[in-house]
Amino acid sequence: MYSVFQDLYKAGEARWGTDESKFNVVLASRSYAQLRATFEEYRKVCKYDIEQSIEREMSGDIKAGMLTIVRCVKDKTGYFAERIYRSMKGIGTDDRTLQRCIVSRCEVDMVQIKSYFVKHYKHTLAKWIQGDTGGNYRRLLLALIGEEH
Repeated sequence: MYSVFQDLYKAGEARWGTDESKFNVVLASRSYAQLRATFEEYRKVCKYDIEQSIEREMSGDIKAGMLTIVRCVKDKTGYFAERIYRSMKGIGTDDRTLQRCIVSRCEVDMVQIKSYFVKHYKHTLAKWIQGDTGGNYRRLLLALIGEEH
């Protein structure tokens, strides 16, 4: 395990510029458990955690992709709850993100996402959907999250 987090450190924070390919190899080829352990060890050798290092060292689509992987590894339920929340927060709805998240998670971990949603955003996911959508679209989303009304 030492060589993995050490390689990440050497490819990012320990040098000028970033060897993004090293990050790609590690993030794409390790299990969630291995990545969690790697992130813990990385934090011990670097003054930043892996997410902060990616924020500091990368940009554009590669940064967004790497951050998505890291955030999913750290807390997949929280990641998807936040995506759903942000898709409905403020004026208008990002329907594409809302649909993609609800459909992809409805049979996987929607119960946990709904629980996270209440705990962190103080309202049920169903209440947010009811306030942000209408008609058959609303009914479909509510059915997918198991809140048929």
